[in-house]
Amino acid sequence: MSRGNEKATPGFLVWRLSMKWRVAVDRAVAPLGLTHAQYSLVASLYGMQRGGERPSQRRLADHTGLEPLYVSKLARALETAGLLERTRDPRDPRAVQLALTEQGREVTRRAIKVVQGLLQQLTAPLGGLDGPRTQEFTRDLATLLDAPLDPSAMDSESDKEQS
Repeated sequence: MSRGNEKATPGFLVWRLSMKWRVAVDRAVAPLGLTHAQYSLVASLYGMQRGGERPSQRRLADHTGLEPLYVSKLARALETAGLLERTRDPRDPRAVQLALTEQGREVTRRAIKVVQGLLQQLTAPLGGLDGPRTQEFTRDLATLLDAPLDPSAMDSESDKEQS
């Protein structure tokens, strides 16, 4: 463990790792005209489209964990850049569907290769992407992502303690 992290909380380490990852991805995809958040959106959309889905902005927000309003803002910027199309869902006129343009698919394929290289570097200390430690780490992260977090529950707990 690096110096100063021996006594760090899991929350602090998750935050530090996420910041390290965000900065690295931002720098890696910047030459392609993307930010980390935009990459998260187009890479997710790319995978969903390959699976035959044309998701709504809401569906993509749920998939990425980004706020729907932020997905809308990112989608408009990516549309202006010619990387995706936004169209009304014929089944629900309130919903906006997203699809990558040909240019968007090309940029996304290149960005995915760049980010895969970063993932190889990140997971090298655990034995690489296909290593058993990385697979276990991935399962642990998925478990943590599935754990409910309700900050308001903490307020009611502290209220009970004060009574």
